[in-house]
Amino acid sequence: MTPPTPRPADAALRHGTRRHGQQTAVPCWFMRGGTSRGPFFRAGDLPAETAARDAVLLAALGSPDPRQVDGLGGAHPLTSKAGIVGPSQLPDVDLEFRFAQLQPESDVVDTTSNCGNMLAAVVPFALEAGLLAAHGETTTARVHTLNTGLTADITVRTPLGPDGRYVAYDGEARIDGVPGTAAPVSVGFLDTEGSVCSALLPTGRVRDRVEVEGLGPVDVTCIDNGMPLVLVPAAALGRTGYEPAAELTADVALRTRLERLRLACGRRMGLGDVAGLNYPKMTLTAPPAERGAVATRSFIPHVCHASIGVLAAVTVATACVLDGTVAHEAATLPAVGPQEGGGFATTVSVEHPSGEFSVALGLDADLRTVTRSALLRTARLIMAGEVMVPAAAHPVPHEHEEDQR
Repeated sequence: MTPPTPRPADAALRHGTRRHGQQTAVPCWFMRGGTSRGPFFRAGDLPAETAARDAVLLAALGSPDPRQVDGLGGAHPLTSKAGIVGPSQLPDVDLEFRFAQLQPESDVVDTTSNCGNMLAAVVPFALEAGLLAAHGETTTARVHTLNTGLTADITVRTPLGPDGRYVAYDGEARIDGVPGTAAPVSVGFLDTEGSVCSALLPTGRVRDRVEVEGLGPVDVTCIDNGMPLVLVPAAALGRTGYEPAAELTADVALRTRLERLRLACGRRMGLGDVAGLNYPKMTLTAPPAERGAVATRSFIPHVCHASIGVLAAVTVATACVLDGTVAHEAATLPAVGPQEGGGFATTVSVEHPSGEFSVALGLDADLRTVTRSALLRTARLIMAGEVMVPAAAHPVPHEHEEDQR
């Protein structure tokens, strides 16, 4: 990989905020990444202290409020996200990324989990925001996710225009859950196994039998290859696994049983009390309805996802190739072929409510050990400018106050 040229983290980047009357204007790039969207910020434009940073994010998104009417949030977990990006100090790594999950009705900012969809927007954002310089028809940057330590190589198109190289957003790539087509964003993961948990299979088994109140014994697979998931056969919960997402979100009895199961599995996975966490995510599995490998309905964690998260799809695909998991039991697996450099390769199509998500996996000679994962996303810059937050959330001095210091 030829690394892109980092832009200098000078004072202008570190101090980009300014007062605007009784509000603070914070530089902001509003990005769609995959099937998610939210504001992206340069790390140097936000307070370094966690509580102060979170106050800015809550004000920018408009949380807590179910409509997020006073901010940029979209009144849904998939559109209540933010990204924070800065230069990395690690060797051979270009950028560091912190993902923030907000909820419309909560004042909690969760930075403990990953989001592969928002990850897809990191390199386009960094190029737009001056954190990186493009270096050819395509630009590849290595991104380290601070939340869990995940690292990925991300490639975007950067053609030459009249004013220099720019990020291309138009293209022929199509992903289910997003209208139209766009330029492809290639994401190759380097180290997703046990991203949050202690191992790929945190219980040490491909299958566990768990019993909770109101459900009885049910077989599940607890797995983490980028996102901690609990895979549950939809039939074990009296569902088909093909229901529309809105129908499952409205199914209070189902969500109650799933939450009891999530809490029990969270402890088994070594995560402790997960009541206040966005993971593990519960994912219903069923035989494919179309021509994919497996059908899924994923909860995030209390609302059924309109599609499926990037890293959830990687984890489901991984479970499909592991003999004995509940996903493998339901899956119709594609052919496996040799890959360059040794081992084997396959592409697992994960069906979801909006279509399918294809994950390319590299497999060791035993056909059971996943050695790499890669996928295709798209991203788009929607808005660039400043987001206004109350001065109380992000106080900065007026220019004349700076002059008097």
